[in-house]
Amino acid sequence: MGTEARNVARGLFKVLETGDPALAAEVVNDDFSNREAAVSPAACSIPGPAGVLASGAWMRSAFTDLRFPILDLAHDGDQVWVRLRMQGRHTGPFVRYRDGALDQAIPPTGREIDFEQIHVLGLRDGKVLRHEAVRDDITMLGQLGVFPPAPATALRMLAWKVTGRAARAAAHTAAAAEQAASALRDNVRR
Repeated sequence: MGTEARNVARGLFKVLETGDPALAAEVVNDDFSNREAAVSPAACSIPGPAGVLASGAWMRSAFTDLRFPILDLAHDGDQVWVRLRMQGRHTGPFVRYRDGALDQAIPPTGREIDFEQIHVLGLRDGKVLRHEAVRDDITMLGQLGVFPPAPATALRMLAWKVTGRAARAAAHTAAAAEQAASALRDNVRR
């Protein structure tokens, strides 16, 4: 299962990069769960491939040229550990959620992100069943000028909140995630 486990793990991150519904169905178990969906639009919590497609749409809505180059990969039995970098350009609002509602919206900065993450994947029947991550979000927020708070970024975020742009961005992002999840259901019906 060594090569197969590695290919399935690589496939999961390719789905996040591309939004490919056929690949999602190939590498993601129907019972898939994502612990990290707590800060994502509600559609990202949908079990199975649809939730993964929603997660990819959420991230791609904020970061163009989204890439996950894998640095290291190990597996043992039904677990795979992946060390990778998340890279892209922040060209859309990056919206974080709490309990399905807007928590924070970071207006587009045009800045590049490039930081490390470690993902733990559980496998069943040759597909990814479970996802957990340890991310260096502080580095990402620093690259976006949010942490430590840069005055200009903090003012833009406040202006977005006060004018309702943050809420509109959250609704738009949630709709994009839901549409991506629906793409799989539509693809299955055909």
